[in-house]
Amino acid sequence: MNDDESGPRLTLTQVETLAREAHAAQTDKAGHPYAEHLRAVADGVRDRGGDEEQIAAAWLHDAVEDDALPEDWLRGAALSPRTKAIVLAVTKRPGEPVEAYARRILSTPGALLVKEADLAHNADPARLSVLDPATEKRLAQKYATMRELLGLGTE
Repeated sequence: MNDDESGPRLTLTQVETLAREAHAAQTDKAGHPYAEHLRAVADGVRDRGGDEEQIAAAWLHDAVEDDALPEDWLRGAALSPRTKAIVLAVTKRPGEPVEAYARRILSTPGALLVKEADLAHNADPARLSVLDPATEKRLAQKYATMRELLGLGTE
């Protein structure tokens, strides 16, 4: 489909189903189904007052980055231009400096809230504590650095 504002859009339920199917074979670093992370980020966006476009982006926030769905699919999907822009903004590109990544998130309306919910779930001490100590430390620092670059402070 195209970006025609008048055309039918995927519902949040349809977006959730697509995201779950796209990531079905994937697990997180602790071995849990990846869909648990997607659900947590979508719930985090909702809990922070995000709108339906941001919640849809939360469900899809890792789809392109993790090669679960191709970028061409996203560009043609029956989603709002804003949802697509948020997903692309929060998609880290290989070799991209973290500062450039943060600037893109900050310059894309609605993306900061999605990334904030993503970071909150990724940095959850209970989630990190199941990892080996070196990985836990590395990821905690990575997430803290990103929060700082985004002006989110500490949680």
